[in-house]
Amino acid sequence: MNSLVSIFIVRFIVLVLVQILILNHVNFLGYINPYLYILFILLYPIKNNRILFIFLSFLLGLTIDLFSDSGGVHAAACVMIAYVRPVFLKFSFGMIYEHQAVKFSQVDFGAKLMYMSMLIAIHHLVLFSLEIFSFSKTILILQKTIFTSLFTIILCVLVTIIFSKNSK
Repeated sequence: MNSLVSIFIVRFIVLVLVQILILNHVNFLGYINPYLYILFILLYPIKNNRILFIFLSFLLGLTIDLFSDSGGVHAAACVMIAYVRPVFLKFSFGMIYEHQAVKFSQVDFGAKLMYMSMLIAIHHLVLFSLEIFSFSKTILILQKTIFTSLFTIILCVLVTIIFSKNSK
């Protein structure tokens, strides 16, 4: 159990550092910026304490906000996807989730891709809606959400493939 906690602490710190030091400086086509740090939320164990999980998600978003000078939009988006995650876990994994037996390294790739894509899209929609905060710029919000989500999904899938333990 203690080694599991240290793995999550290291994952939290590494994802924050990669986001702050590298990915925040990537601006593909001027506005597409991948947000890899949300992998912490996506891959967090299902059986753990939900209140702690939502608090850690808030802390993750707040840390990114502090270093990005973004006024709380990342914290809000992280808490949002942490809160709605059980609905999307159940939708994506069905009975496996019902029995609390989801292991992200062992689930079907299509289900994992659907789960990640939906939560990333929600995160980005909340993030850009709060960042831009204007109904007159709805097209810009949707454009940034779609393109940044695609970039983030590709990056998250690549990272999970590269760092996954082949158990099959």
